[in-house]
Formats: sequence, C-alpha cells, structure tokens
Amino acid sequence: MVLTLFFVFCTSCSSDSNYVPVTAAPQIISLPTTPYDYTHLNLPLHFTSNDGGALASSINGLDNTPEDNPVTDAGATLGRVLFYDINLSQNKTIACASCHRQNLGFSDSPVHSLGFSQIPTRRHSIALVNQRYYQRGRFFWDERAATLEDQVLMPMLDQNEMGLTTAQILQRVSERPFYSSLFQLAFGSGNITTDRISKALAQFIRSIVSSQSRYDDGRAQVTSMQQPFPNFTAEENQGKALFLKPVAQGGAGCFNCHTTEAFVSPNSGPKNNGLDLVSTNDFGAFETFSGNSNFKGAFKIPTLRNIAVSAPYMHDGRFQTLQQVVEHYNSGVKNHPNLSPLLKDADGNPQQLNLTEAQKAALVAFLRTLTDTNVLTNEKWGDPYINQHL
Repeated sequence: MVLTLFFVFCTSCSSDSNYVPVTAAPQIISLPTTPYDYTHLNLPLHFTSNDGGALASSINGLDNTPEDNPVTDAGATLGRVLFYDINLSQNKTIACASCHRQNLGFSDSPVHSLGFSQIPTRRHSIALVNQRYYQRGRFFWDERAATLEDQVLMPMLDQNEMGLTTAQILQRVSERPFYSSLFQLAFGSGNITTDRISKALAQFIRSIVSSQSRYDDGRAQVTSMQQPFPNFTAEENQGKALFLKPVAQGGAGCFNCHTTEAFVSPNSGPKNNGLDLVSTNDFGAFETFSGNSNFKGAFKIPTLRNIAVSAPYMHDGRFQTLQQVVEHYNSGVKNHPNLSPLLKDADGNPQQLNLTEAQKAALVAFLRTLTDTNVLTNEKWGDPYINQHL
C-alpha cells in the first residue's frame, strides 16, 4: 500500500519485505516504504582481521551494543526520527542533530555547542561516528553516562541544552501522530516509554559506522596498515607511517591513543593530553570519577574518523585547524600532573616530537584520508523531516 497522502517515499536498499509503511501527518517526515538497512554493517575485511602489528587493528570484541538492544532496521529508523526532532527541545528549535551534524561527522562547528536558548554549553560536541566500538561504552567527554542508552536522554533533560523534563519528553513524542506506528514497528507495540526512546536513539547512533574512506580503499589493497597504500600520495603515506610508528621509532605515536581500524581509543579510559599545566574550571572525568584524582583533567579520546570535517578540536574546541592539533602534540604538550605517560619522554617530561614542517603537513594529509563521504551524505543517517529547520 502506498500512502501518498501522508509520505514522500524514497528508495530503500533494505531487503525486509515485511516492513509496513507508517501513517504520518502531511508534510512532516519522509521515510522509505521499506526501511534502510541499519543491521548489516558490511564492514571491509580489514576491520575484523588483525594485521600482525604491535597493537590490535581489528574491532573484534570492542562492540558495546548490549544484548537487550541490538540494532534493528525499524529501531534505528525510529531513532533517526527522534534524533532529528526539534519538538524535543523546550522551545522546539533544536534537536540532537543540531549539535551533531551529519555533514560535520556528527560533530558541531561552534567552539561550545549552543543550547535551545543559544547559550553555550560547557564543551564542544563530541563526534558520534564509530561510537559502538568504544569498548568502555561510556559517553560524554567526562564519561558521566555509563552507557549510550543512558547518554541519549541526558541532553534532553539538561536545562541548558534541550530543557525538557521526562514527562515533557513523553508528551512531545506522544503528540506527534506518526510515532505510535514507528514504536509499533520497532518494539511490537505503540506504547511510548523513555526506555524505548533511549533504545531507539542508541540504535541509530550505533549504526553510524565509518568504513568507506580513501584510507579504507587503500587499506583493502594491502595486508598490513604499515605498508604503503597504492592510492595514497607519497605525502599521505609518509603521514600514515608517522601516525602509526611509536615516537621511539621516529614516529608521532598517534596510534597509541587512536587504535584499530575504527580509530577509537583503547579500553584504558580518559586521558590528560597536556592542554594545560593545571586544571581549573573543567576537571573532565574527575567530575565523574571523583574518587580517582588521576582522572583530573582527563577526557575521553574521540575517534579520528572524519576528523578533517569536525573542527574545532578538543573538548573545549580550542584548536581551529588540524595543523594546530599536530603542533600541540609536536611542541605544545604541557606538564600537567596527570599527563598521560604516552605523552612523556624517557625522563618523564612532555615529549617533543621535533617534526619538520614537511612531516607535520604529511600528518595532516593522512588525517584527511579518513574522511568518509558516505557517512556525511547517506540519506539513511540524514534528516527525515520536511521543511524542518535545524
């Protein structure tokens, strides 16, 4: 059945022939007659095969998806609609997607993201790409959310960010005529609960996986990350070698903190990366784990996938360019009391990489190869609303 009075339909790649289209109010949302495929990631072989290097390159064992909330096509579809719904903020002006923009790698452009009243929040928006492969499964820069399911409702309930109460969230979702059918498809009944809202949003975010960059094109042609990629320029291959090699071997040591093909951090928690000599107004993960002073000034390490389009950088958005980020690690690391040992030299001082201008440019060139236009443009992760302005 084609409900032309209610939907603008688009073509879907899904093979789920049992999907039933959802009845919606005119000119509100546009969804495919069958759902997009969010279930099958179609990861390239290099994502799931270690290449024999000193650090694991595969994402095996890192997926933080809980057993009670697997990603489904209908669940992620519901999550997509919720993610872009500006009705879920106090004055109905912003959605989750307002601070996590698809074309910016699901990050944001302001130094500090803006809440519903245009007041800056405390920090820059962290990118949502490849979050399912952060093994610790904790979220926000300070890791205050124990799971992604916990995290997704917290911005809505924050009185500066989206400014709703739990009761208002349920009311705002219930008053939209199309949600009941979407919940029916996702969970087997039209009952709207905060638990189901959080699960659907988490499913959508976990579906956002980047694996189709120029880096991936090159990686598929070799047996190891360390080998030169045939599709890379000499400069890009030089940058890749610097990225992967430890400092002791003449590299920049970046892979120590941005490991695996997903370029996420290892399961060792937040790190202090020497942005400041002392922590003053933002104590990072110490605000979550207050019993451990080693977390003072430590922050979650984000993925580097699509890093070239997600400026500004760091938890406080202090760096506007990748060149500034590279220079920080080259010569600007401060001797904070909790500075990560990975950023110290043999004498315990902040490391100085002493990279040449050509080497720094090569690192930036390599980071740009991690841009994945599929993630940035694929409609299944895009705004389903018609004439809604984020």
